[in-house]
Amino acid sequence: MIAMEQPITHTSTSSAAWLRRILREPLTHFVVLGALIFAADHVILAQRGDPQEIVITKEAYSEARSLFVAGMKREPTDAELKVLTDRWLDNEILYREGLALGMDRGDQAMKDRVVFKVLTATQSGLALPKIDEAGLRDWFESRRDQYDIPARFSFDEAVLVGGDSTAGNLQKFVTALNGQQAPEAQASLRIFKDRPRPNLVQSYGAPFADALEKQAIDTWAVLQSQEGARVVRLTAVTPGRPAVYDEMKERVYTDWKEFTSSQLTKAAIREIAKKYRVRDEGKGS
Repeated sequence: MIAMEQPITHTSTSSAAWLRRILREPLTHFVVLGALIFAADHVILAQRGDPQEIVITKEAYSEARSLFVAGMKREPTDAELKVLTDRWLDNEILYREGLALGMDRGDQAMKDRVVFKVLTATQSGLALPKIDEAGLRDWFESRRDQYDIPARFSFDEAVLVGGDSTAGNLQKFVTALNGQQAPEAQASLRIFKDRPRPNLVQSYGAPFADALEKQAIDTWAVLQSQEGARVVRLTAVTPGRPAVYDEMKERVYTDWKEFTSSQLTKAAIREIAKKYRVRDEGKGS
């Protein structure tokens, strides 16, 4: 008989939701990476010669990657790394502008306060455009993936313990499990509850999520993930539900304001950035 260890793993989806939320927030959009600024500040100070030149160093990329891995427990994608380094650049631009305007006087060691001062001054001159009901509804429809309630999947994964994980052996293992026979290999059991489909796509890849969605309940199968083959049994599915605009109009309007404010602020910082020469030493490293 196979000895099945059963450590239960409940995998949280809060990290992905947290990152999406952070990227939409107009204020934290520019100050959430304050830690990155301070972590790499010794590098900046050492290389800050020409006040009109900003150098994005390899060390800044390394700090961004390390902070992401520490918070998200995985490597960032190229797009996510670009978001982090873009925020670093935005903060450095705001800091340089604050120094030029003398806003650091009295609190030279508080770089985040200087950034916040310039950000506040920049945003005070911005005005949101007007949007009517039809425009807001169109904005909602173009971002349905943020509002629709996704399908959720509960499944088990049998992980072979020190065994042969080749395709043929995994299929033999699955055949034994489905035939309610004692497989030759030992395995531990990981249990996942109510994982939303976007989280599955992010963690395992779209082909894995597609295959799991088509899998019969309580049947073991070998599914391919972005990290290799996995032996999985689907145990439950909660269907998704499309969002209804009229039920969340206020939330949609708030999200639109935050997004639009963020875009306007970014454009304003890019105008300020024209005063500086940006040299990227870490890109592609």
